[in-house]
Amino acid sequence: MMSRTGKHVTKQKGQGMLICIEGLDGSGKTTQAKGLVENLRQRGFDAVYTTEPSAGKVGRLIRGFILAREKRVPIALEALLFAADRVDHVEREVKPLLEQGKIVVCDRYVYSTLAYQGAAGLDLEWIGRINQFALEPHLALLIDVPTDVVVKRIKRKKTVMETKRNLEKVREVYMKMVQEQRLKLIDGDRPIDDVAETIFKIALSLLKTT
Repeated sequence: MMSRTGKHVTKQKGQGMLICIEGLDGSGKTTQAKGLVENLRQRGFDAVYTTEPSAGKVGRLIRGFILAREKRVPIALEALLFAADRVDHVEREVKPLLEQGKIVVCDRYVYSTLAYQGAAGLDLEWIGRINQFALEPHLALLIDVPTDVVVKRIKRKKTVMETKRNLEKVREVYMKMVQEQRLKLIDGDRPIDDVAETIFKIALSLLKTT
């Protein structure tokens, strides 16, 4: 299994599996993450959906203090809060689920911080350092959809991070991570069922080899 650094990660016997699904808002990542959980359950796998920002106290702070604002807070503060939420999320929810042998499908993970706050000018190595306690996922996918398409798809009020210009920069960082083999590219500009089938086949293939 390929890690963020391009190295293989071995799933230890008896442990669960962490699958991360990334993408711009409007890319369909939440639909696909939940759909993957459902498809895995139908095949008899014990799969669980989770998301970042998390449902914990820090995650709720992020939703109310950062995402609901009309003006961005300092970018370093964004990154630090997301990193703090990630530690809380991993320790409180993800690790216990993995220890129970469950397949955890995470809607956004460390790659989102690298993409969104990195696109805003933060050093990617620094972002990596403050996220050093994040677990290495067994599989990380990027659902890629052109920026013009996602902007049209977002019908709700857009967050401060979702201007077209920002999203174009974010997509560039995501694609760089694809080139570095930290993320596996999925063409999301297709019918939902076609994208879901592609993701399920990749996940199932991984599960069969571990």
